[in-house]
Amino acid sequence: MQDSGLSFFKPNAQTRKMLHLAQEGISAGFPSPADDFKELRISIDQEVVKNEEATFYARVSGQSMQGAGLDDGDLLVIDRSQEPQDKAIAVCFVDGEFTVKRLKVEKDCVYLMPENPRYQPIKVTEDNQLQIWGVVTYVVKKV
Repeated sequence: MQDSGLSFFKPNAQTRKMLHLAQEGISAGFPSPADDFKELRISIDQEVVKNEEATFYARVSGQSMQGAGLDDGDLLVIDRSQEPQDKAIAVCFVDGEFTVKRLKVEKDCVYLMPENPRYQPIKVTEDNQLQIWGVVTYVVKKV
């Protein structure tokens, strides 16, 4: 089974929107009176984009990474300036196609690991063309 690909977007630094933030946080336990919250304004882009020139967004297409919490339609924040490491989730360009997988780096081999047992790992050999395009740093989900 293959994923059907990713759709890429570049952050728009010209139109940053400042949103309200409940500074004290929101209790996941017992409710807290709303009057206790102090408001502050933040930009989501400023929170998730560390290197604007190297950051892209991509929408997940497929189900191979569900076990890592990446579902079909989720929005990924990808930083191309981060060095790919073993166990990182990365967007990879393999043999002319984009895919998002967890990296498994061994001494003489790299595997692109799905997080869904219905999908097989991709063993990258010298016969493959692999470019690790960027590291996933955040996931934006719709609830």
